[in-house]
Amino acid sequence: MTTDTPDAAPVAQKPTIVLIHGLWLTPLSWEGWKQRFESKGHAVLAPAWPGLEGTVEEVRQNTSRYERLGIKEITDHYDGIIRGLGAPPIIMGHSFGGLITQLLLDRGLGASAVAISPAQIKGVYILPLAQAKVASVALKNPANRHTTQMLTPEEFHYGFTNTLTLEESKPIYDRLAVPGPGRTLFQAAFANFTPHAVTTVNRHNSSRAPLLFLANGKDHTVPAVSTRAAYNIQQKTGALTELKEYPNRSHYTFSQDGWEEVADYSLDWAVRNART
Repeated sequence: MTTDTPDAAPVAQKPTIVLIHGLWLTPLSWEGWKQRFESKGHAVLAPAWPGLEGTVEEVRQNTSRYERLGIKEITDHYDGIIRGLGAPPIIMGHSFGGLITQLLLDRGLGASAVAISPAQIKGVYILPLAQAKVASVALKNPANRHTTQMLTPEEFHYGFTNTLTLEESKPIYDRLAVPGPGRTLFQAAFANFTPHAVTTVNRHNSSRAPLLFLANGKDHTVPAVSTRAAYNIQQKTGALTELKEYPNRSHYTFSQDGWEEVADYSLDWAVRNART
């Protein structure tokens, strides 16, 4: 005699994670996070900005593919990738990737999201001297709007790895840094003077996905005060918005010692608050 047993309840599939890198970097910056999240059972996508596909060396040698790249084109690129997935993913972005993350959420995409030291959305009026110094690499010359700019080792050290020595920073620069399209910096820097700027988010979008901001106290490129200002704008939407601050972390937080704790906190928050 046989007895029927009820089928086991289906195991819920873990959400896919989409990682969006920042300016002067490629998806290689996410290698630790990608491997860590995959080890926890998540499918992880870390696509390059359009035109920045390939190895760091290939990207450095062929900047003509992306020298006129703008924020809308980058956002549209990730929009297409995300809409091609079977379910809304968790979106995480660093620096300009954090700005793109907010723009994607504003389009109704994503189950939840994390913005790490995000470049400014429209309405952030704070521009600390350290941040202005980093951005001046492109902004000092209007002609840079249509070209790419490569940070020097010293500029990279100031903007990313300032908690390390210059000697410790140099191998990181050699491995990760690529020229960045100046147009993105001009669009972000002058958004508050531009009608219908591409960095505009809907301040009344209470239906957007939950959003966590990570601010870093030693960050020169996006100081914590700038991240707080973006948080203050987004939390007024009425949608779930939280802020976590790390007082001793730099813009290199994605690989700085202790990055595992930051990655785990980001993932735990995003999974716990993800919309189904």
